[in-house]
Amino acid sequence: MLKEKINYFSKTEKILWISSVAIILAVFLIFDRERYLTLAASLIGVTSLIFNAKGNPVGQILMIAFSLLYGIISFTFSYYGEMITYLGMTLPMAVVALIAWLKNPYNGNRSEVKVNRIGKKEPALMWLLAAAVTVAFYFILDAFRTANMIPSTISVTTSFVAVYLTFRRSPYYALGYVANDVVLIVLWVMASVEDVTYISVAVCFAAFLVNDLYGFLNWRKMERRQNGQKGCAGNGQACAREEK
Repeated sequence: MLKEKINYFSKTEKILWISSVAIILAVFLIFDRERYLTLAASLIGVTSLIFNAKGNPVGQILMIAFSLLYGIISFTFSYYGEMITYLGMTLPMAVVALIAWLKNPYNGNRSEVKVNRIGKKEPALMWLLAAAVTVAFYFILDAFRTANMIPSTISVTTSFVAVYLTFRRSPYYALGYVANDVVLIVLWVMASVEDVTYISVAVCFAAFLVNDLYGFLNWRKMERRQNGQKGCAGNGQACAREEK
């Protein structure tokens, strides 16, 4: 049992997680040494991503904790868009995604969610909802006099797409987060110009970007394996069924 737990993560995943943690700790010690809430959020966040990359619901539990801490951190720099987005959208959607993942285990294995392939028409609905959410949030962020409005607004769009695809169990959820990571790196680099301690947050999202790229690749690998084990090898397109 212990050996199985130790070998749960591949060598690549262990190296990725250890490297991410080491970089986050190093940058914190160099540029910060005070904002331990930021350090805690970064470590929880990067750990959630390695579990998410495995399709493990534990990742969503950790994402809930990260969203709460990140919302507090965003408030300290008047990034009200980030605060509202993560506390009002990412956190509750992580709860919904957690429920969806627990309800859809692969072959009864609750440590791995069943990968879903969304229908051809669903992306249009997703982008329509994303546009509506973005417009609504733009006026909310403007009312709060949010710092760096344009990237903050774009962050809302990418966050919505990411959490929507996470809930739908699509491998492309990770690419949604990759796009969001890029926006957040820009936001926190801008913040670090005024306060260098925020560079640790920017580095945190740089680590997230690498982990999310790996997550996408691993979910595609999971998708092929899951379809193949159902006897769909060589005819994946015909065997992949849209899940309602």
